[in-house]
Formats: sequence, structure tokens, C-alpha cells
Amino acid sequence: MTQNADDAALDQRQISPELRLAAVRPKEAGRLLDPHELDLPRDRNQAILEAAKQVGAILKRNEYEFALAGSVAVYAHGGTGNLQHDADFCIKPEDAGPVADTLRASGLEVFAPPEDWLLKAKCLGQDIDLIFELAHQPVDSDLLRRADTLSVDSVQMPVLAPTDLMRSLLSAFSEHHCNFGAVLPIARALREKVDWEQVRETCGNAPMPDAFLYLLERLEVIAPQKDGR
Repeated sequence: MTQNADDAALDQRQISPELRLAAVRPKEAGRLLDPHELDLPRDRNQAILEAAKQVGAILKRNEYEFALAGSVAVYAHGGTGNLQHDADFCIKPEDAGPVADTLRASGLEVFAPPEDWLLKAKCLGQDIDLIFELAHQPVDSDLLRRADTLSVDSVQMPVLAPTDLMRSLLSAFSEHHCNFGAVLPIARALREKVDWEQVRETCGNAPMPDAFLYLLERLEVIAPQKDGR
């Protein structure tokens, strides 16, 4: 889910005031998270997990509605521990500003990239995406209420339900972004937990998700459509 942003474009980005956040360096006083002062794990996957745990703990402590997403969510549901580039969290659009303020108060750097559907942060040297639009829809309380509370490397936090997680991955497919190889092992790992008919109803009419679902059928990862093709 990582979207690369050009930091030089931040000052030119025109978005609503509550989402327009300047890059902020950690405060000298009360600094909580500084990768240069903490004994970070050498393993990149463990470093991403540690960052996810820190951010999840801050969001829990301040009673925000949220859910872990992306590759760390897959890991929490029993999938591969080969994490991708960052840790992703779903938050409601109206909470974006307050969440950013809370994270900055905890010593994190928070900024607004050119993309208008997320904020970005840095925690323990790792990238954090704070997503308020998922699968082309604003994150809402219904989505977050469906989240499962799971242990993420010993820290309990809400994690996107497997069906919502799979829908978000397939909805991201397009002619310009269609890496079936990255999502195939996730589909294999979560296949028993996903409502595939619901996934088809949501995004199966689009060409790339439809092609991926057909691939899963041919590989016998999922059953064919009930009404055939």
C-alpha cells in the first residue's frame, strides 16, 4: 500500500486545513520515539512490527477508532511474516487531524503527501500510512467495527477483517498496478477466512480483480463461481 511521495511538493499541496500537516521533527522534550536512541532489531520485518505496535498502542491509548491494514494485518491473521514496506492503519477521515496531532505529540513526524487519501508518518525509522480512504471508499465506523481484535506480536489491536482486507487489495489493481504475485500468497494464506462471494460482488466486475479471481479458481485456491462463467 505504500505510495511514494515527493516531500518537496508538500508545501504546494492544497487540502483541507485539518489534513494539511507540515513535516514536524520530534520534540527534544518528552521525545518518545527516536530510532537513533533505541535498540532496533536488525531484521526489517521486526522493525516494521515494532513500529506498528508503537503506533497501535498510541491510537488505543487515545481511544481512536482504527484498524491495522496491509501486510502487517495479513501477518496478524496468520499470513506470511515477510512484510512489505510499511505499516498501514485505517482511520476515519474526520479523525485524521486529531490522530496526526496525537502522533506528533508522541514524537512522530507526520506529513501530508500529494495523495489525498492518506497521511504519512515515521516511527522508529519505518514508514507508517494513515489511510482514510480504502478501496475507493471513505473509511467508516462500519468497516472499523468489523475488525478483529488480534495479537500483533503480543500487542492486542483491531485488525481489518480478512474479507475487507482482501477487497482492499483487489480494488487496488489497475492497468498501472497489477502485481498478482504479491497478492497470491496472501490469498492462499487467508482463503479459508475470506467471504469470496462478497469479494466478487464488491470488485469482481472490474477487469483486473476479475482476472485475479479467475486465476485463483484455476489454481484451485478458491471454488469457481456458483453460476459458472
